[in-house]
Amino acid sequence: MDDLNVVDTLNNAGSWLVRNQGLLIHYAVNIIAAVFILTLGFMAARFISSAIRKLMHARGIDDTVSDFLSAIVRYGVIAFTIIAALGRIGVQTASVIAVLGAAGLAVGLALQGSLSNFAAGVLLVIFRPFRAGEYVDLGGVAGTVTEVQIFHTTLRTPDDKVVVVPNGKIIAGNIINTSREPNRRTEIIVGVSYDADIDTVKKVLGDIVAADKRVMHEKGVVVRLNEMGASTLNFVVRFWTTNGDAQETFWDTLESFKRALDKHNIGIPFPQMDVHLYRADNDDSSDAAPRNLDLKKATNGQANGHAS
Repeated sequence: MDDLNVVDTLNNAGSWLVRNQGLLIHYAVNIIAAVFILTLGFMAARFISSAIRKLMHARGIDDTVSDFLSAIVRYGVIAFTIIAALGRIGVQTASVIAVLGAAGLAVGLALQGSLSNFAAGVLLVIFRPFRAGEYVDLGGVAGTVTEVQIFHTTLRTPDDKVVVVPNGKIIAGNIINTSREPNRRTEIIVGVSYDADIDTVKKVLGDIVAADKRVMHEKGVVVRLNEMGASTLNFVVRFWTTNGDAQETFWDTLESFKRALDKHNIGIPFPQMDVHLYRADNDDSSDAAPRNLDLKKATNGQANGHAS
């Protein structure tokens, strides 16, 4: 009895195979094609990802950015390949794409700030407005760049503080890079009293700059009267040095200016106050205290005391 059942089952299976052999061949071809698409897609994803990484390395792009972008491209190609394989075997991919799109939109909205910083980090690494080791001013935060990451940039300030700046804020503001060019122009404003001789002041300041070997004299030196201020004649001194010598030259020149001006008796005014005391006559001899006190700012650089 059991043998008859087995024979019937085999006969039914054979009949079903004969009736549906076209459908089976169709599905077999689709499955083989899907496997071929998957194999080819995974190979293409690996090849494209490796090519992008090598291209970015050749252009000097940061390893973190190149690895991240190459991984995104690889997974993107793999996702496209899987969708194509599912469509080949008859799966309705429209709904799959819709679900993936909705998920991507939700993730994008949730990570809006992080994605903005990421995009800014990619732009910073590609266009290189600054590199590690350069001194920059990023919207009021100044320091030496120590590291440029995907989402943030790390600075070390002159007083040895570590500042982490989001890349989105860097892209949105001004970037001042003082290390990119080899030379730097220094400007010093010197204020002297109105009774000083203009030519004498220019000679004194010019001689100080001319004696400094760190100054790039071939690029020109400017020593001119720049402003007639409220209480001072303001002279501007401009000269060029290398980036490495700029700060020390500025300090040394400023100190030399003060010594030279003192030596030539050229005054440097500073805000002072004149105090005038007024005491009115009174019949009451016991009331001898001052009754009016008038204070006023002196803008001529002289301090005087007058009592009446």
